Amino acid sequence: MRLALPFHLRTGVWGETQAELFLKAKGYRILGRRVRVTARDELDLVARDGEVLVFVEVKTRKTETFGAPLAAVDRAKRHTVSRAAVRYLQRVRYPKVYIRFDVVEVIGQDGDANPVVRHIENAFTLDPQYRLPI
Repeated sequence: MRLALPFHLRTGVWGETQAELFLKAKGYRILGRRVRVTARDELDLVARDGEVLVFVEVKTRKTETFGAPLAAVDRAKRHTVSRAAVRYLQRVRYPKVYIRFDVVEVIGQDGDANPVVRHIENAFTLDPQYRLPI
């Protein structure tokens, strides 16, 4: 028996699906969704934009009154996403690619025909605590 997800998790999954569709329409190749790197680390989307490997943080909000997407990606979140990205790269043995961190904001909820989707490319950089081999 499969249990239904709580509303806040359904909204997040719906938002990630909307972000994925948006990025695919822009020509991105999706490599992974909800990529669990370790027990503590998950990446919302991993994609390729040409030769660039993109780690995408998806922020889903019901309305615009709940704050800006970059405000939700604070220092702690950037650290967490950076750690997950580095661990992901270790797992795939550091391919020789450029990396980028994007944020996709999705405003709406499951059932909305036309959610608002905003893409912020290169939204933040790798946390200085982490280094990638050259």
